[in-house]
Amino acid sequence: MSAGTMDVAVTGLGVVAPNGIGVDAHWEALLAGVSGIGPISRFDAGDYPVRLAGEVAGFAGPGRLPSRLVAQTDRWTHLGLYAAEAALADAGMSAEGLAELDEFGLAVVTASSSGGNEFGQREIADLWRHGPQRVSAFQSIAWFYAATTGQISIRHGMRGPCGVLVAEQAGGLDALAQAARALRMGAKMAVTGGAEASLSPYALVCQISSGRLSRRDDPATAYLPFDADACGHVPGEGGAMLIVEPEQEARKRGAPRIYGRVAGHAATFDPPPGSGGRPTLRRAAELALTRARVAPEEVDVVFADAAGVPALDRAEAEAISALFGPRGVPVTAPKTMLGRLYCGGGPLDLAAALLSIRDGVIPPTIGLRRPAPGCADLDLVTETRQVPVRRALVLARGFGGFNSAVVVTAAG
Repeated sequence: MSAGTMDVAVTGLGVVAPNGIGVDAHWEALLAGVSGIGPISRFDAGDYPVRLAGEVAGFAGPGRLPSRLVAQTDRWTHLGLYAAEAALADAGMSAEGLAELDEFGLAVVTASSSGGNEFGQREIADLWRHGPQRVSAFQSIAWFYAATTGQISIRHGMRGPCGVLVAEQAGGLDALAQAARALRMGAKMAVTGGAEASLSPYALVCQISSGRLSRRDDPATAYLPFDADACGHVPGEGGAMLIVEPEQEARKRGAPRIYGRVAGHAATFDPPPGSGGRPTLRRAAELALTRARVAPEEVDVVFADAAGVPALDRAEAEAISALFGPRGVPVTAPKTMLGRLYCGGGPLDLAAALLSIRDGVIPPTIGLRRPAPGCADLDLVTETRQVPVRRALVLARGFGGFNSAVVVTAAG
């Protein structure tokens, strides 16, 4: 994807993150190195081998959303609806303003990884305990991957191109690219991004089976991507929604702000394990830069995927060093303060990249003590770094071989 003759602008951000609800709270926490990782509190995880997560503390559907919607949907959708509403408000789009636009020109494209797992677990428990008459009619849709897209569409009267991308963490970036395509095909505005709420007992069991989760009990050492002591990642919930518009249209309507442009995107898929083929993350980054018409030396920061798994960290470090040269570009992983939020992680990194462009500062990677073998060539940002930022590359990988890369640049 490239912007082609149309500049795609990001005009609104909505954030729900483990270290802050709202753009300002989250951004201040990132720059201060404040972590949202701690013991799981949403259920008793004492018998589970994984007991830490990045939870969005203080967020509850009741009071933030209509009770009707809360009863019909999963926490994952509650987070997405709240972030979408905040993003629309940030973009200066009131309900009245949306009503004045052609509803068929308003798109919604989100990403999902685990869907409405908590809602589904609760209804299955009711089925076994009380029988089929106690299962909610909304079970048929609340768990479904497209539920958040559908609920945003219904709530805000957006009847244009709608969809959902399922590619784990890479899906959050792919959703933005799909939204940009919708704009190039005639849509006037799109809500895009992703949120995750994968901290129910059943969802945690599913994640543990990947073998990639950290089993440490110390929040300070549980998730250390690119570190010699890395032992996996910490799961998390939350995410971000973005409003994207053709830049010319955004300026015409008097959008309060333009955070930046979506300049280029690329997605690749790794060859099967054991095939002898090489990972294709570097190829995704190269294609995204080419489509953005940005040379590697023009990139001011890379927001890393940061798996926290030694072999995956080494592969990402090699891809970045091969593309930019040893210590050729600042690299950061603010998700060390959040956990790995799957489909919500990419959009949160995109939000952080755009805020870096706005404020000229790079948030840190926390906890790093000693670079892992193969990762020493990275210029890892371990303290907040004041530096002009005009172009950022965001990387994401999804379990199963998905790779995605997005270039965002300053507007004007």
